Order: sequence, then C-alpha cells, then structure tokens
Amino acid sequence: MPLLLRCLLALACLSAWPGPAAARMVTDAAGRRVEVPERIERVLAAGPPAAVLLYTLAPRKMIGWPRAPSPEERAFLTPDAAALPSTGRLTGRGGTANVEAVLALKPDLIVDIGSTGPTYASLADRVQAQTGIPYLLLDGSFSKVPETFRTLGAVIGVQAEGDALAAESERILTAVAEAVAAVPPERRPRVYYGRGPRGLETGLAGSINTEIIEAAGGRNVATAEGMGGLAGISPEQVLAWNPDVIVALDPAFAANLPNDPLWSGLKAVRDGRVYAAPVLPFGWVDAPPGVNRLIGLRWLAGLFFPDSFPEPLAEAVTRFYRRFYHVEPSPAQVEALLGATVPLDKRR
Repeated sequence: MPLLLRCLLALACLSAWPGPAAARMVTDAAGRRVEVPERIERVLAAGPPAAVLLYTLAPRKMIGWPRAPSPEERAFLTPDAAALPSTGRLTGRGGTANVEAVLALKPDLIVDIGSTGPTYASLADRVQAQTGIPYLLLDGSFSKVPETFRTLGAVIGVQAEGDALAAESERILTAVAEAVAAVPPERRPRVYYGRGPRGLETGLAGSINTEIIEAAGGRNVATAEGMGGLAGISPEQVLAWNPDVIVALDPAFAANLPNDPLWSGLKAVRDGRVYAAPVLPFGWVDAPPGVNRLIGLRWLAGLFFPDSFPEPLAEAVTRFYRRFYHVEPSPAQVEALLGATVPLDKRR
C-alpha cells in the first residue's frame, strides 16, 4: 500500500475514534458542582424517592430499584421496570449498597432526592470520591417537585418529558393550593398522621414526611412538638391532641381503631374520619416522600374539602397513573386502591 494512502487511512481512523466522553458541569440542589457525561443512559437511584422520580421521568434509564418491587407493586408498573433487580440503597434508613456493588452496576450517574443539608451533601461527596461516578443531590421538598422534574430531565437528556411532568405537577399543586386558600383556617381539620403498626410514629413541624398534610389544607397536630423529622409519640399525646382526622400508613392499624379502647374515643374515630393511605405502587402520603405524593395530595385535599373537587377521585387516579406511572389501571384496580380508604359516597 502506498505510504500516502496508509497515512490517509490512519488519519481517518484517528478522526473516527470516539475518545473520552464529553462532559458538562451541573450545579445540584446542595450547591455542589458536579461534572456529568454529555450522554447519560444508566442511572442509579440512591434511595426510594429518587427511584420513584426516575421511574416517572425515564424508566428506560433505570438500572434497578433500591428494593425489588413486591408482586402487588409490580401490578402497577411497566413490565420492564417491574423486572429490574434490587440494587440496594445508598442513603436513608437501612442503607445496603456499598462501593463495590455500585461500581459493578456501571452507572453513568447517581441521583438522590431529599434533604440537601450538610449530612447528605457530605455523603454525596464521599460516594462520588470513592466511585468516581457523578452524584447529584436534588431537593425533595414537595413544592420543588416541578423544578426537580425539569432539572433532572435536562441533565439526563429527556428535557421534553421533564417539562411535561413539571407542568402536570404544577397543575395538581396549583389546583389544590387554590382550593385550600379559599378555606378559612378555622375550617381546616386537625390531622394526625400515624406511621407503623401501632400508629405511634409521626412527622413533626418541617418533616418531609408530613408536609403533604399542610399542602392539602390540614393542620398537623404534631407541630406542637416543635421542629424535626420523624418522632415517636405516646398514646397519651394523641389523646390530648384529639385530632379531627387520622391518616394511617398501616391499614390494619386504621381498621382496628374503632375496636381499640385506647383510640375509640377520639373525635376522628367517632366521626369515621380515619383513612388508610393507599400504598401501591408507592405510598400516597409517605413511604417514600417523593413525587408519588402528588396523587396523595389530591386524595387528602378531597377528603378534607370534598365540595372543592367535583372530579371523581377514580378519574383523577386513573389519569395520574397513566401519566406518571406509564400504566392504565383497570377500574377494578382503582376500586381496590380506594376501597379501604374512602366510602363510595365520598369519592370526590
């Protein structure tokens, strides 16, 4: 082969070589400047709220769940997403993932959503330093849901979908905020949110686990205990608060309250205003405190102020699951979701 031709071929090969991937700088919600790849296809969720966010926004870019979905949860997920493996969790209670496991998954990006305080920012820095994988920390505040959709959508290359989900989130948040604003403070119910099998864990003022109550127009009775996150509460304290409404995470706990002498005298129990929050495929009020709370907001606000929401709840649920969870729930599935929570004559 002539020397000139060999040189031309070598030059062509060099120009076709992809070389190192292009990168860009992104500032996350904690103010950390993170260099991320230009093209992102494999995203690891650091914890459950991030997994829900990622599933709603870009399920094909997910590489797994912090905890594998149960059969009941899989019924409300796309088949591909339902089949994804468990990757463990890097943050929050019961962290199970380690550096070796994260590296083996070969993610292009790690995403976490929740508190952006120093503890979580430090964790993000440490994991990023140990793995060499960019780690974004996003604000998990309920009011920041639209902004979070836009931010992550732009970062991972699905900006149009991020903008669309942000717009739908804003529609839900605005509709509820306008309805709540029309209700005088004295007409807003006093609400106790009971977590756990005995209902004796709740969120204090400022807790990400109970901010949905205030957003829906309720008054969280536990704010009387001051600022904080989740806290254990005594039965005597709940009796002293005597809430108008009880929202429970455990359906067995909620169902047993009328038969429990310790709780049966409470106003909420006497008035039949005890509700078990739906939890499939993700909790409507909590568990996790992620974007899944949007449908819980509509549910709670409708319970508190039924006259303000003329659209049947079943229709709102079906639309939400179609848009955010990428599935079309059957009427029977929707009925099962609502069956243990709202009497037929109050599903508005």
